[in-house]
Parts: sequence; C-alpha cells; structure tokens
Amino acid sequence: MKLKEITDYLESFAPLAYQESYDNAGLLCGNHDMEITAALICLDSTEAVIDEAISLGCNLVIAHHPIVFSGIKKLNGNNYVERVLIKAIQNNIAIYAAHTNLDNVYNGVNAKIAEKLGLVNCQVLAPQKNGLKKLITFCPEEKAEEVRTALFAAGAGRIGNYDECSFNTNGTGTFRAGEGSNPYVGEKGKQHHEKEVRIETIYPQYIESQLVKALLKSHLYEEVAYDLIPLTNTHNRVGAGLVGELPVEIPETEFLKQLKMLMKADCVRYTALREKKVRKVAICGGSGSFLLGDAIRSHADIFVTADFKYHQFFDAENHIVIADIGHYETEQFTIELFYEVLKKKFTTFALLISKINTNPINYL
Repeated sequence: MKLKEITDYLESFAPLAYQESYDNAGLLCGNHDMEITAALICLDSTEAVIDEAISLGCNLVIAHHPIVFSGIKKLNGNNYVERVLIKAIQNNIAIYAAHTNLDNVYNGVNAKIAEKLGLVNCQVLAPQKNGLKKLITFCPEEKAEEVRTALFAAGAGRIGNYDECSFNTNGTGTFRAGEGSNPYVGEKGKQHHEKEVRIETIYPQYIESQLVKALLKSHLYEEVAYDLIPLTNTHNRVGAGLVGELPVEIPETEFLKQLKMLMKADCVRYTALREKKVRKVAICGGSGSFLLGDAIRSHADIFVTADFKYHQFFDAENHIVIADIGHYETEQFTIELFYEVLKKKFTTFALLISKINTNPINYL
C-alpha cells in the first residue's frame, strides 16, 4: 500500500488545516510514494519506538506527538530528535504525526477520553471561529441537481450530524453574450433570460480550492457566477476540548476515584472540592489550562486535563474542580483511536500497537 493512501485517509478524518499554528502535524519523514508493509502506532516516536518498528518489520510509525516541532539546522545525532530521524531514514521508516488536528476534531482525542469516562451528550467545549464560509452559485434549473451533487461530493453542505445541506431559490437570470463567447444558452448580442436556481451551501474554509474546482467542472456555463462569503458562525464540530454528562450524577470523591482508575493514572492533582455532585464534565487531552474559562462558562462541575501550573489552580476560584491527571495519561488512548480509525478503512493492513511506554514522567 502506498503511504499516500494512509495519510490521505488520516487527513480526511483529521484535516491538517485544523492543527494549531505552533504545531507540525503531517508526514515528517518519508515519501508519499513509499510502499508501506506495516505500521506501528504510538504516542511518541522515540528511539525505542523506532527500534521496535525495525524489529517488527514496520516501515511506518504513526504518532500523536510530532518528533519535530521546530526547524532543524543540523542532523548529526546530538539530541534524541536528530537520532530518531537519522535512524528512521537509515532504515527507510516513514514517520507521520496527527497532533492538534486530531485534538480539534469532534471524534478525535477528546471523544476517546469521553468514551472511557462514559460521558454522553458531548459538545465541543471551545468551537472554532472563522472556519466556515458560504458558497452561492446560480445554474439552470435542469442542472441544479448535478451541481449540488458535485458540491456535496467535494465536502460542502455538512452541518453537525447532517450532510447534503443547501438552500435553493428559483429565479430568473439575465445575461448577454459578447464577441468571443460560446454561450450554453442564448444568442450572442441578445439579452437572454434563463430560469435558474440559486444554490447556497456551507463549507469549511480549507476545502475552498477543491470546492471551486468541483463547481466549475460540474457547471455548464462558460462563465460561472459564484460568491464566497466568510461566516462568523462557530464550527460546532471542530475546536478544543469537549463537555459532556455522566448518565447519573455521583459525588466528587467517587468521580475522582473512577477517573484515576479508568484513565490508569498514578495520581490526580485536584483543587478544593465543592461538596457538589458531578454530572457535567469538561475534558481536554494534553495541556488544557487555556480552556479553564470555557469549562467554567459551560457550567461543568469538573475539568479533566493536564499540565496546570501551581498558580493556575487558584483560578478555579470554587467555580469548578480542576482534575489534572497528567499529559500522557489524558492522551494514552489516542493509540486506540488511531487503530480504530485505520482499521475501519484498511481491514487487512498490518497495524501494530507499540508496547513501549513513552511517558517521560515517573511517579514514586
């Protein structure tokens, strides 16, 4: 199987456009035309993981965290990042990472945490802003279905759990074909009136180029009229964190004990309890302190995440209970997520899960 088949599918699930500006998700090492025999899934592509891939005959490592975050000026093995890259290149192993783009999709990292905790009625905690646009175009009535189908196939018209969404208005278009034109309908030099359909549909901004190509290819007019309009709507299926509910409310101490067990955490750092039962839970895999305000505004009873600094715990101010279980602990089940996503598509492909614990933190 070509590497591009795998990366294209992963990016259809977690588009690279959804990664944060500081991130470096995508293909970090290797060539898209490589023939892949087997893939090893991990959280971090450490030296030990590359050794494991070599021993297992895997020539692709799929990781959550990118091994490369910033520019590399030299490649001489002076640090673990350079050593990983050198060993991967020497052994013809590709490295791919899906990081904050996988965090920011609704069915991504945080959905796996919610599944482990048994949360229901989940919503994105901090939906993405300025990520949606609207396309408006006009076409002859008899060709409207063909154009709509092409737009939907290109990724337009998806709102929440619904797809193929559009609004259509019948009207009359006018135009006059000039010299050098080749009109689909009408005559050169004469104003023509045509019964048309105005088609409106929503789309994520990152697919704009492919969407316009699909429109122009499916449309029969020589000159296609269309508008691309930015929207201020939030993208409720894309963004940071999730907030959901427990099926039954439980005492805070019981929830914390379950949290430690279910997330296989060695410890839970938490703020003062509020002597209230837990029903609504906010979550964020990895470093989530930036979402504390969103968690409080969501009226969550507890916020499960990682990497809170000492003084940041004071910011809970009895509005919420912060439960910090550790960075690795919140993201460890991302390996399962990768496996499940890829296995649905590539049922017979050799997918292996790393047995290396890459958590750099130990507890006594």
